[in-house]
Parts: sequence; C-alpha cells; structure tokens
Amino acid sequence: MKRLLLAVMCVAVLGGCSSGRKQKVAARPAPVKMAAPVQAPALDAKGQPIAHVPFRPGVSSVTVENMAKKQGCTGGVGAGLMTPPGPVEVYRMVCNNRTIFQAKCELRQCKQI
Repeated sequence: MKRLLLAVMCVAVLGGCSSGRKQKVAARPAPVKMAAPVQAPALDAKGQPIAHVPFRPGVSSVTVENMAKKQGCTGGVGAGLMTPPGPVEVYRMVCNNRTIFQAKCELRQCKQI
C-alpha cells in the first residue's frame, strides 16, 4: 500500500518517475489548406452556360439516372433534386456530351421533361 501511495505521489508531482524534468513536445505545423481550383463556366451543346446547382439526392434519383442512361446520358454526379422534396419533384442530370436530362416525378412515377 505504501508503494502504491509513493507511485501515485511521484506521478502527480513529477509527471512520471523516470526523470525529474519534463520533456518538451515539438509543436506540429498547421496543415495547409489548398484553395479550390477556379473553373470556367460550363457550356451546354448549344453554347449556353449551365447553371451550377449543388447536388442533392432525392427519393427517385436512381430511377431518373436509369432513365437517362437509356437515353444515352451518362456521367456527372447523377440526377440531383431541383425542387423541395414532396409529392412532385423535378430532377436534373448533366450528361457527358453537355446536354441536360430532366425528369418530373409525381409520387415516384417519373417522366422525362
């Protein structure tokens, strides 16, 4: 019991029994954050600028992506939800050939616009 008490006191006072002096810890440099590359605005097949909308998946995203694939539209991040979630939703997908595939889904029944 005396040895345990001595060991606890040694750790509390000295920070460890192995040496009486504290070791210096080298500070690590902060990680460098890379800036996002600036890209020119994307243009569709007709030369019109494509509006960039952040991708939001929806309930019918996979269904619309499969419909687009049947029409020859592939690539991009997929079919993103353009309207608030609800009974009627509009999805948009930008294809590799810079065309836009859109679909309207009513109660998960989707049709190409």
